[in-house]
Order: sequence, then structure tokens, then C-alpha cells
Amino acid sequence: MDLLRKLLFPLGFVYWMVTFCRNLFYDWGWLKSHSFSLPIIAVGNLSVGGTGKTPHIEYLIRLLQDKKIATLSRGYGRKTKGFILADENENAATIGDEPFQFYSKFKNISVAVDANRSNGIEQLQNLVHPEVILLDDAFQHRKVKAGFYILLTDYNHLFTQDYILPFGNLREPSIGKKRADVIIVTKCPSDISEIAMQKIEKNLKVDVPVFFSKIVYDMYLWNSSQKVEVKEMVDSKLIVAGIANPTSFVQFLKKNTDDVLLFPDHHTFSDKDIETILATAKGRKIVTTEKDYMRLHDKVESSQLWYLPITIEIIENQNKLDKLIRNYVG
Repeated sequence: MDLLRKLLFPLGFVYWMVTFCRNLFYDWGWLKSHSFSLPIIAVGNLSVGGTGKTPHIEYLIRLLQDKKIATLSRGYGRKTKGFILADENENAATIGDEPFQFYSKFKNISVAVDANRSNGIEQLQNLVHPEVILLDDAFQHRKVKAGFYILLTDYNHLFTQDYILPFGNLREPSIGKKRADVIIVTKCPSDISEIAMQKIEKNLKVDVPVFFSKIVYDMYLWNSSQKVEVKEMVDSKLIVAGIANPTSFVQFLKKNTDDVLLFPDHHTFSDKDIETILATAKGRKIVTTEKDYMRLHDKVESSQLWYLPITIEIIENQNKLDKLIRNYVG
């Protein structure tokens, strides 16, 4: 893979030029962005996946729970097209795993999907009249001009240490960071030092507030009808993950006798995949991520399948971040 990326390095320059010019045309007004009157917060990254957008969207949902919230996603991996407002008839196949997760967990919000974000916002305004819209993975969607941009970057893969596709993992040149109102460095170690945070902030070279977050794993494993403390599940199990960066998830759960099966991010589990999972589990409990559970729960016996929820915690200055967001939303 590394050799292939090196061979594709010249294409990276072409991709860099295309994305740079596209952004420049939007900045100059040659390409039009659609603005809206209601508060819109866009959460995204410069790289391809794996920065923790979903738990950060959930953080915003909890922070703004006194508002009438709608989330709008593209619905990556769904088998449908166009605008869909989630209801009891939807599932991960029709709206995507992450939107279905939002819909399953937060009953007091509206969840919609549409690759055309402008149309999606207009539909939400007409149908549910939200007070604030959270755009999931929309940092590069320049056709819509959000009012507040939150840029995420992985502690272990900062955008300042990466390269443009296909040589690296950046969707656009790092100069795109200038559109951010706030930057959050995600997946930080719990014991990150003040000096390390200052060093990273200096390395990012931005004029906007920089915050740091860490993943917090739930104390319980859940399935469709019950929960059990993680420490009480001592029997050998199978760990299944289809997310961009599963390392920390696996490390948190794995014991010596556990087996692990890894799949690509947003993987659509086929009948053959399910056969492989069940054959590898050999009757043992199967533990997966919450996002993967959305795609597996109707394919595996509920008593055998469990998931581990995660949340994020802002390491320092959480009140400052919350105030910035609340002041914008008004």
C-alpha cells in the first residue's frame, strides 16, 4: 500500500490543484454557497474518516438538548437516494449507520439524510422547523455555508503531518483549516500533558480556539434488552469492528482468549460475512461498536450480540467551548 501511494504521488499534485482551485473559487464567490437564516453547525475533518465525528455530533446534541435539533448527513453507504426524514420504518440500509444511530438514541431530535445538503436543509425547514441543524461530515460541502465550523483532527494523525490524496489521507490542502471556527484534537490520551497540548496547538498554526478531546468508553456492554458491566464479561468473546481506526476499541476490550475480526469502515455485512462471524464466534458472545451494531443487530441473534457505546470528553476548557457554541446558536 505504501509503495502504491508513492507511485501515485504525482496524482496528489493534480488533486491538490483541483481542490485548492475549487475552494478558491468559493472564497472569491465565483462558485456560490447557499446561506440560511437559522443556526447551522458543520462538523467535519480534512482527512478521510476516523476522527470521531459521530461522538462529537452526539456531544452537540446533548449540549443543545433544550433546542429543537435536526441532524443532516449524506447517509454514507445507504441503499437509497434523495431526502429521507427518519421514522420507524428506516434502518441502517436506508439512511446509513451513523444517522440510524442518532435516530435510535435521541428520540427528541429530527434525523435526515440527503447528499444535496441545500435541499436537505430546505426540506427540514419546511417539515420540522428546527432551531438548529447539525451537519455531519460537511466541512468540504461548500455549496452550503454553515454559520459555525468545527474541524476535527486525530491526535495520532494531525492534518499538519499528512498529505493530500492519494499519497496521503487529506481530502483538501491543510489551508482549508482557515474555514474553521473551532478545532478539536480528538482521541487524545487521558494523560496528555499541558506541554503536549501547547506544542500541538503551536504546530497547527491557527488563529481560532483549539480544544482537546478523549474517548470515554461506557462501563456497560449493551444489547437489545439488557446491559452488563464490561468487567463482568470475563468469558472468551469475539470482537468485531468495521470502523476506520479500531485499534483503541480492540485494545480496551481484548483479553488473551478473545478473537478479533476487522472489516472496512461502514462495511456492509453480507450473508457470507455473517457466516464467518458466527463460525469464528463458535457460540461465544460477539461484541462490536455501536455503529456496527446498527448494521448487525437484525442479522445476529440479539442475545449473542453486544455493543460498547462511547462518548467524548473535552479535556480542558469545556465551559469555553460550550459557551462558544451556545453563543452562536443564541
